[in-house]
Amino acid sequence: MAIDIRTAVQAAAGVAETLTLMKQALKGVVSEAILEDKAELVFAINRLKREKRAVILGHNYMEPALYQTIPDHVGDSLELSRIAAKTDADIIVFCGVRFMAETAKILNPKKLVLLPSDRAGCSLAAAITGDDVRALKRRFKGAPVVSYVNTYADVKAETDICCTSSNAAEVVQYLLDRGHKRVIFLPDEYLGTNVAHDLGLPIFFPDEADPGHERALIGWRGRCEVHEQFTVADVQQARSVNPNVVVLAHPECSRPVVEAADFSGSTKQMIRYVKENNAPEFLLLTECSMGDNIVAENPDKNLLRLCSVRCPHMKQITLEDTYAALVHLRHRIELDADTIERSRASLERMIAIGGGAPVAASSAAPAHSS
Repeated sequence: MAIDIRTAVQAAAGVAETLTLMKQALKGVVSEAILEDKAELVFAINRLKREKRAVILGHNYMEPALYQTIPDHVGDSLELSRIAAKTDADIIVFCGVRFMAETAKILNPKKLVLLPSDRAGCSLAAAITGDDVRALKRRFKGAPVVSYVNTYADVKAETDICCTSSNAAEVVQYLLDRGHKRVIFLPDEYLGTNVAHDLGLPIFFPDEADPGHERALIGWRGRCEVHEQFTVADVQQARSVNPNVVVLAHPECSRPVVEAADFSGSTKQMIRYVKENNAPEFLLLTECSMGDNIVAENPDKNLLRLCSVRCPHMKQITLEDTYAALVHLRHRIELDADTIERSRASLERMIAIGGGAPVAASSAAPAHSS
């Protein structure tokens, strides 16, 4: 299994052994020339992180030569949030984008949290600000705010409960079960629409007139610049050439694309689906590096290599910048104490709901007044 290869790479005695293991893990996924170029760097990072008592977290969208070699833990946002909250390492290096590194700092504020590139942003997180949330709370008084974890800390500080794509419907249902009629769901237009459909709720947006529904989601028109590119035509084209293909769509895709797919779920859920099912072919409608990583970990699976959609922000995280981050202890995530305290409550509720743990009673009502 790939995780055994990753562990072996990190324990390699030298560059030559590192390269041999990288070739074993990434055969047919990354060219040997690239692996030969990166092996010394991989060995140096793994040695340096032990010296500095650092833990490296790698999101599922990291490119394969990084993802399969240096992270101590890999996963989706929810999984990595749990790990960040509990780690006893001195330094957290987050191979992901800025909102993920901020989340790690919020959950474990005494740790030094590093983001290898200060250019690793997110179009979705940039779609809304704390000021926007405060305006929504004034307009829709009493409605609790659920914010996707793909937001910056100023938004989380105005949020009652955060969510990920894997537990978004569960979080909203939690609030409905406690008597709330309307829930503000931010900032992903498509994820909000998919959650509303799954829960049988109408959804409307602040740029529309209030339709007066007693029970509804109030959405926001933010989109992921990767997932908004996938279309129903992509699904139809794949099936016209490969009639037996199983199509998996991330819930940040539009509602028509999700309806055209065979399965929709978070990155972790998509990875598990491919591992546990024996379809002749799979097509993933999400950031394409994840498909490369699935191929590396499941060489017996046939993924259609039709994807050319790469997140420009995730691509900012490289092995070179990860090494530099450890050497120079850059780029540090710094947040003020008030933002950390207010944001942490919304994240801890998310983790508790997603993990089935008890949630503080205060989360049944809006946590922050405006």
